[in-house]
Order: sequence, then C-alpha cells, then structure tokens
Amino acid sequence: MSLSPLRFEIADDHPCLPGHFPGQPVVPGVVVLDRVFAAIEAALEAAAQTQNATTPSRVRLPQVKFVQPLLPQQPARIELDAVQAAVTLSEGLPGAPPSRWRFKVLREADDALLASGEVQIVAEAPAT
Repeated sequence: MSLSPLRFEIADDHPCLPGHFPGQPVVPGVVVLDRVFAAIEAALEAAAQTQNATTPSRVRLPQVKFVQPLLPQQPARIELDAVQAAVTLSEGLPGAPPSRWRFKVLREADDALLASGEVQIVAEAPAT
C-alpha cells in the first residue's frame, strides 16, 4: 500500500539550526525522522477511522540511511510504502493498519534521495 507523498520544509528559524553547524545550518536527521513519524501517524489515524486499529506503543528503526543533507527552507517530500500488516499480541488482524513502513525522503527540486529506511511499529491491543 503506497500513500500520497507528504511535502514539508524546515523554516530557517527552527530552534535546532543554530547548534547544528553554525554558519552553515543543516537540518538534523532527528528532525527529518520526526516528519516521517508524523506522516506514518497520519496514515495510521486515517486507518483507525475505518478499522479496529491497534495502539502504537513502540517504534523501531531497523534501518535508516541518510544520503544527503536537507537544508533549511529546502522543500522535501516523504514517500511511504506500507509493507507488513499489523500483528497483535496473539495473532494478525485482517485489515489492521500496517506495522512496517518503508520511507524515502526526497528533495523536491531534483528528486535527490536524502534519506531512506524502515519503521516498525510494535502495537498493543486497544484498551477495553
């Protein structure tokens, strides 16, 4: 299941930038990953409205690779691909939201790959 790309850019006054290479700021990888997590969260929220969704309790990053830096005010986009259905503590639920996602972060101007990887969501059954 592939989703619509999420576009974003980090403002040049973001609080992380002064300490991340003063004079030549680069957006830290953790800020880029925060945007990836937000995109996955939005996809899970959309799925939760139509399905009996599980509640994320932990996130694992089995693989992440940063290839090029993202600069402040540089438009980028996140492309997500859900690759594995969710699994509860006992068994998989048909139609449950995905628990494993592949992502790419691309620079909008030239489609250059900035980062890629996988996110695994470890979920618990909903509280009753």
